Amino acid sequence: MGIVKISDQMHENLRIASNALSRSINSQAEHWMRVGMLAELHPELSHSQICQMLIRAEQSGGFDLAVLAQALPSADGGSKPSVQVRRVQ
Repeated sequence: MGIVKISDQMHENLRIASNALSRSINSQAEHWMRVGMLAELHPELSHSQICQMLIRAEQSGGFDLAVLAQALPSADGGSKPSVQVRRVQ
């Protein structure tokens, strides 16, 4: 675990969002980082598709950026990336 320095405005945004969504500030920041990383890795996916990917990752044992970074859209042209995920301990 490390410390990430963020602006006061971003911290306030995190505080507001975390209260509204019943998450801790750290959990909200981690959620936004996951969504943002996946959006950069898979710009063709919508926010809804990214959330579905995160749910499938959790059901399969957890979020592993190394696996998701290698994931490509499915060969049939579908919008669902073919991905297998595993939890990193």
